Amino acid sequence: MRVLVTGASGLLGREVARLLVRQGHAVTTFQRRPSGVDGATDFRGSVTDDAALRGAAEGAEGVIHLAAKVSFTGRAVEFDEVNVEGTRRVLRSARAAGVRDLVFVSSPSVANSGTAIVGLGAEPADPKHAHGNYSRTKAEAELLALAADGPDFRVAAVRPHIVWGPGDTQLVERVLARASRNRLPLLDAGAALIDTTYVDNAASAIVAALHRMEHVHGRPLVVSNGEPRPVGELLAGICAAGCVPAPSWAVPGGVARAAGAVVEKIWTWSGRKEEPPMTRFLAEQLSTAHWFDQRETRELLDWKPTVSLDDGLARLAVHYGSGHSPS
Repeated sequence: MRVLVTGASGLLGREVARLLVRQGHAVTTFQRRPSGVDGATDFRGSVTDDAALRGAAEGAEGVIHLAAKVSFTGRAVEFDEVNVEGTRRVLRSARAAGVRDLVFVSSPSVANSGTAIVGLGAEPADPKHAHGNYSRTKAEAELLALAADGPDFRVAAVRPHIVWGPGDTQLVERVLARASRNRLPLLDAGAALIDTTYVDNAASAIVAALHRMEHVHGRPLVVSNGEPRPVGELLAGICAAGCVPAPSWAVPGGVARAAGAVVEKIWTWSGRKEEPPMTRFLAEQLSTAHWFDQRETRELLDWKPTVSLDDGLARLAVHYGSGHSPS
């Protein structure tokens, strides 16, 4: 199959493209900087550029759309332009190119209003109640993508939950950098039960969705390792792998959520580009349970994770033991 992967310079997008190449597909990657994927054809551009997207999509039979603005803060218009309008442009370009199947890579946060999630499946995306511009715009984009599903243009949404692995700058590097400076608290003693997804498992599930489109099109699926752990245990495991002390001080979750909401507004108002030390969404993720029932996902995709949480942490330890250090 000829497959276009958008956002292949990121951790997950790069692994998706590499897996497709290993499976023998003809892969084109589309992003603003080189993907670094051997065996793929790099096409440089932005999802805000219709002409570039048309060129990248030409000849494709399948599309996996990962490109997105991912941040805890930022102006709403920036998220709208990339996540919503960018998805609209990808859909339009794919249909014009005669693409048959498209996998939209979403997030469980599209259906999370900040309350605990205990053993649920893929609830409907809800932009109105999603917290933060990232979650809101990903919810809008997912609804837009699934609305385009039909007999001649099949669309599915896959929501990988908290993807991490060696080279991850979104979770692992931030945890290690803050823990090394003793700036990473445990919220509510780190007791909240959460699930995550090792990057190889997330990539294989996304590719499985492309291959199993007849079973999954028109619907969202949440993907995770299916191994919920207390957040404090997970953070300690990441810190051990990165050779830094685990968090040792605690803050009430309610206090962190209130402080995060204030910090978020200050960061947005001041236009600061670096990620803030705490946001409301981050505090919610660290202090409320969120794990999902994976039975339907695994059945529909005919898939299961191949890298356990403990194996993933061991791989992380090897990565940092090779001389890499957190930024």
